[in-house]
Amino acid sequence: MATATAPTLAEIQEARERLDGVARATPVYPSETLGRLSGRPVWLKAENLQRTGSFKIRGAYNRISHLTDTERGAGVVTASAGNHGQAVAWAAREAGVRATVFMPEDAPTAKIEATRSYGAEVVLAGHGFDDAVAAARERVEAGETFVHAFEDTVVLAGQGTLGLELAEQLVPEIETLVVPIGGGGLAAGIALALKELRPEIGIVGVQAAACAPFAGRAPAGNTIADGIAVKTPGELTRALLADRLDDVVTVTDAEIAGAILLVSERCKLTVEGAGAASVAALLAGKVEGSGAACALLSGGNIDASSLIEVLRHGLTRAGRYLVIRTRVDDRPGNLALLLARVAEERANVLEVDHHREGMDLPVTGTEIELTLAMRDEEHCAELLARLDDEGYSVERLQ
Repeated sequence: MATATAPTLAEIQEARERLDGVARATPVYPSETLGRLSGRPVWLKAENLQRTGSFKIRGAYNRISHLTDTERGAGVVTASAGNHGQAVAWAAREAGVRATVFMPEDAPTAKIEATRSYGAEVVLAGHGFDDAVAAARERVEAGETFVHAFEDTVVLAGQGTLGLELAEQLVPEIETLVVPIGGGGLAAGIALALKELRPEIGIVGVQAAACAPFAGRAPAGNTIADGIAVKTPGELTRALLADRLDDVVTVTDAEIAGAILLVSERCKLTVEGAGAASVAALLAGKVEGSGAACALLSGGNIDASSLIEVLRHGLTRAGRYLVIRTRVDDRPGNLALLLARVAEERANVLEVDHHREGMDLPVTGTEIELTLAMRDEEHCAELLARLDDEGYSVERLQ
């Protein structure tokens, strides 16, 4: 598909009018904490506060609005990692159109349930977005319209309305916009508008290290950023971004988890893995330059269970959780003595495990594993030094 099929600026502006009263104009505001940690002024575009929890409603509603009466009667089919499916389901419900959404078998429960709650039929198929697309295309019945998540001119026009908003909202000192990239629809839509209206702003794309085709990498496993885990980008989006992206960087799951934690704790915003990728790139120093940057938080649809796991991981990396293992004689009072030393260092015990069987231990010995809540990495170092001084041989578990 050639770049000639890209939506025009006029079509993006028409989409904005069509979305008036549907898509919210989400806020842009600075973050002192993120700025201090990244060494540059940082602003956030909170698209995670958008209707259905992500930017996807913009493209989905615009596409559904273009259906003819005949197409409305036949219904729509789509494939999605979760956010696009929710948006299509919501837009189809509002238009009185039947919707079928194919999603990966391991899609987050929150996204599956939300899609069903909007009235769509959900079919679970395959292990990722690309598998869901293949299954959806096989099941499209005569007359049904397939609504692609990014390889669609009208969908791109809808996503481009974010570019129009940003052109108006970004303060003059902003030099760089950081955007998560999966199939490329969000970045392409934004770039089409923003490069026309604010050409001085650079656009940097961010992909998960485990799935980064725009960065020239082969897929390398799963990622917590399921919303951008697209193995095969569209021909249209790839062509559009070839000369509109200033750079593409990658971030690890550990970096994404740290960003989710920080945005939740300090910015009071809930973001999913894909939505936090832009912040992760800034915190990791992977976006060139020292001028002001805006990180786009593209979505906030994350399972509560996944959020707990991610936050635990992030807290551990930040030195807020500490897991240690040591050995003592299995005699009354020895555990109490160890815990007293821990308490004196103001560490809070979350969990205690005894290991006596199935290990190479002295007959009278026991292994103790402690999970502790700490203030920071410095606090961890102080506790470990204290236990070493007291004669405990301590192993820190990572």
